[in-house]
Amino acid sequence: MSIRRVVVSAHNGIHARPVAELVRLVQSHSETVTLRTADGTTVDLSSVLAVMDLGIAAGDAVVLETAASATSEAVLDQLAEVLAPGE
Repeated sequence: MSIRRVVVSAHNGIHARPVAELVRLVQSHSETVTLRTADGTTVDLSSVLAVMDLGIAAGDAVVLETAASATSEAVLDQLAEVLAPGE
């Protein structure tokens, strides 16, 4: 399993546009990725509504998890860049 902890630094937190980008990235790589919040809530990152319902704000820490594969680290890198641009 590949795991990445990310502190959201996107100015407005995770709203519709970045959620759509996250979902597109996951679907384009055919990976199953879950997102876990600090309170332990876990959602499938391929569901726009599930991620939107979390209300993730700037400064919130999240954990991304996916099964280990040849592309898992690259996928997590791309997802982390959406959540924390420039870090």
